[in-house]
Amino acid sequence: MSYAMKSRFRSTWLTAAFCVAALQTYAADYQIFVSNEKSGDLTVINSDFKVTATIPVGKRPRGIHANPDGKTVYVALSGTPIEPPPKLDANGNPILLKNQNDDGDKTSTDKSADGIGLVDATANKFLRKIPAGSDPEQFCLSADGSKIYIANEDIGAATVLEAATGKVVTFVPVSREPEGVGISPDEKFFYVTCETAGDVFAIDAKTYKVIGHIVVHPRPRSVAFLPDGSRAFIPSESVGELNVIDTASQTLLKVITLPKGSRPMTVKVSPDGKKIYASTGRGGTVIVVDAQTYEVLNTIPVGKRPWGIAFSPDGKYLFTANGPSDDVSVVDLATEKEIARVKSPGSPWGIVAVPVAR
Repeated sequence: MSYAMKSRFRSTWLTAAFCVAALQTYAADYQIFVSNEKSGDLTVINSDFKVTATIPVGKRPRGIHANPDGKTVYVALSGTPIEPPPKLDANGNPILLKNQNDDGDKTSTDKSADGIGLVDATANKFLRKIPAGSDPEQFCLSADGSKIYIANEDIGAATVLEAATGKVVTFVPVSREPEGVGISPDEKFFYVTCETAGDVFAIDAKTYKVIGHIVVHPRPRSVAFLPDGSRAFIPSESVGELNVIDTASQTLLKVITLPKGSRPMTVKVSPDGKKIYASTGRGGTVIVVDAQTYEVLNTIPVGKRPWGIAFSPDGKYLFTANGPSDDVSVVDLATEKEIARVKSPGSPWGIVAVPVAR
């Protein structure tokens, strides 16, 4: 090899090494935002698992996501009073009263508090609130961050917003107590899950027409997709099940029975599509399931009643928001063991990890 070729090779290798190092540094430099339902604020935790800020945002913050550029965090706010979890029957299942919403008495509801809050993720500062329909709970963003798809729990509908302006694009009636929302990887449709009767609606993301209606056992809380979009995973909290949906036919493909005592809440699929992780609420664990065989692989003890879960941008950790224990569990995904707890007072509900914008 000539000297010139050696020089070019060395230069190319150094450039590639620098890029890899830069990407690793970028991935490792992130913030974790936790919505605290009772205290009306967000806890900010850095990648060293230290609390760096607390941001007041408004009443009852729950669902939380970040814009793809990492500069803005969105959080669902609601003036509907917090209700205690339903009582359990002899088998440990929630007792759902017929023809009665879990929300109960709404006399002290403050509709002026409802909306989506916008937070500057660089300055860690609350910016403003935009209207988002009545009682927004969970939502998702389009891949480019231009649209927000919202479940409006107390009116049985979904609202679609333009993220930049807050303008309502459309309003889609669904069923009682819509909760989970998730958009397919190809963005052709989105799901809205409804707690009371286990209704799951597939809605075309262009026409906003219902293109599928799947019924699972009650209290489907969230939605997660395989990276290729061929399967979706939706929990049934009431009976401790994980439902596998064939997205091509919009049909229920399989029901996975989770370990006894599981009350699955939030479901996430690993970035490589190999594993499914589900927080189990009162079960106090995260369940790990093989995404191809649907075998339960592991049960990871975490804090009390974990709800929201999120992956770190570098894929090394999983975080859980633990409401009653007022903390966040840090799980090492290589060992699948909890390695730390970080305090987040105020009943943590949702969680998102955001790379630091540059």
